[in-house]
Amino acid sequence: MENKVDGLIGRLSQGSLAYMRRLLFRVLSVGPIPNHLAFILDGNRRYARKWKLGEGMGHRAGFLSLMCLMKYCCELGVKYVTIYAFSIDNFRRKPQEVQGVMDLMLEKIEGLLKEESIVNQYGVRVYFIGNLKLLSDPVRLAAEKAMKATSNNNNCALLICVAYTSTDEIFHAAVESCEDKCSEIRSLGRLQNGEIGLEKYGAVSLANVEKHMYMGVAPDPDILVRTSGETRLSNFLLWQTSTCLLYSPEALWPEIGLRHLVWAVLNFQRIHPYVERTRKQL
Repeated sequence: MENKVDGLIGRLSQGSLAYMRRLLFRVLSVGPIPNHLAFILDGNRRYARKWKLGEGMGHRAGFLSLMCLMKYCCELGVKYVTIYAFSIDNFRRKPQEVQGVMDLMLEKIEGLLKEESIVNQYGVRVYFIGNLKLLSDPVRLAAEKAMKATSNNNNCALLICVAYTSTDEIFHAAVESCEDKCSEIRSLGRLQNGEIGLEKYGAVSLANVEKHMYMGVAPDPDILVRTSGETRLSNFLLWQTSTCLLYSPEALWPEIGLRHLVWAVLNFQRIHPYVERTRKQL
C-alpha cells in the first residue's frame, strides 16, 4: 500500500512539473524561439571527480542530461539540437578512456532506437556529423543504423558531432568542392591542355563549399552553449557561429538543466533584433 501511495505521489508530482513547464514554455513562445541550439558538452570528467564517481560515470550522467534537455527543446519548439560529443583530438586521450567512450556511445546509440526513447516519443531525426570513417566499425555501423531508422522523423533533429573538428569539416568541404568543379569542367569538355580556365568557366563559390559541409543538413545555430564556464570554441562550428549567441554557464554538463535553457532563450530574445539585422547584412 505504501509503495502505491509513493508511486501515486510521484506521478502527480511529475504531472505538476510537466504542466508548469508547459506554461513556462507558452510564455517564452510569445517571443522568438531559437531554431537551432548547439552544445559543447564540457565537464563530464570533472563531474565524476567532483562526486568521486567511477571512470565513465560522468559521461553516463551527461547522457541523462542530454535526454532531458532534448525533451525540453522539443517541447519548446526548437527544431535542431547539435552536440559536440567527441572531437578528432579526443582520440589522443588514453586508449582505455577512448574505448570507454566508444563503448558508451555504442550502448546509447542502441538505446536511442528503443520504442520508449526520447527519439521515438518526440519524433527526433538523428544525424551523426563528422569524419565517421575514423570510428570503429561497430560504432559507425550503429550510427548508420540510427540515421536510417529515424530518417522519417521530422519533428526535430539531433545532430551528434563525433570524430569532428571544424577545421576537418572545412578542409573536407574545400576538397570536395574542388573535385566537383573539376568533374563539372571535364564533363563539359572544357579541360584543354591541362588548363582549367577558372576565369572563364567559374571558380569554386561559397555556395559550393557550404554544400559539402558536414553541417549542411541544418541552418546555422542561434545559440552555442558551452558548459563549465569555459569560453573556448575548441574547433567546433567555427564556420557556422559568426552571428550566434554564446552562453557559458558555470554548471558542468551533467548539471545542465531547465533553468539554463530558459536563461539562454531569454538572452537570445533580448538580442534577436540585432542578430537578425547583422545576418541580413552578410
